[in-house]
Amino acid sequence: MKQLQPYQPLLLRILHALTGLFVAGAIITAFWTYDTYDGRWGRVPLPRFEEIEGIHGTFGLSALLIFPAFALYAFHQGQRRLVQPDTLAKLGRVGRPAWWYSLGQVLNTLALLALTLSLFSGKMMDEKWLPKGELDHAWYYVHLSGWLVLVVCVVLHVLIHAKVGGVPLLLSMVNWGYRAEDSPALWPARVRAWWSGLRLGLPGRFPASKLVALEVVVLGSIAAAWVISLLKEAGD
Repeated sequence: MKQLQPYQPLLLRILHALTGLFVAGAIITAFWTYDTYDGRWGRVPLPRFEEIEGIHGTFGLSALLIFPAFALYAFHQGQRRLVQPDTLAKLGRVGRPAWWYSLGQVLNTLALLALTLSLFSGKMMDEKWLPKGELDHAWYYVHLSGWLVLVVCVVLHVLIHAKVGGVPLLLSMVNWGYRAEDSPALWPARVRAWWSGLRLGLPGRFPASKLVALEVVVLGSIAAAWVISLLKEAGD
């Protein structure tokens, strides 16, 4: 029997696709940068390409620019895909559908945190460190660790969602059709309603996040990364 393809909100698909594209590019170029300038924990036969660090930075900056919008969506409209109060309890039901779904929620949340760490640590680095052979800076190790955790989370994210929803779920993220109530023409009015709700201290048309602490950490880290980076540039 043919499985029905689930419907994914258009905004989620757009933000997910852009974030995924930039993150995939950053991951690939991050490894190539490591292979070119470091390689202490193993190398592969990639050509030495010193401009790869700049390309990696471009992908990282692109991810940094789109990530706040994706994070806001994840913590509000998409919060049910993140950890919930009953997630840990459901993780005790090993092998059952609820276990797989809860594991996916945990991985989605960890991926957001790993990407936050990667982007923040990247802004703390100096682009001259690696070309000059300065490989022992703490922020460089943090940056490497963040990307490594992110790679693991992304791979498991794809595998688990393929297990939970199969091919129809994966294809639903690249299907660009949308319903009338999901039309981009309605987005400006919804954003205005959301903003009005914030000004009045009301939830507006978007549900309030139940993950306030994590949202503050993620968005606060991104804001801090920009501020610290600008202060560093002003001091140079």
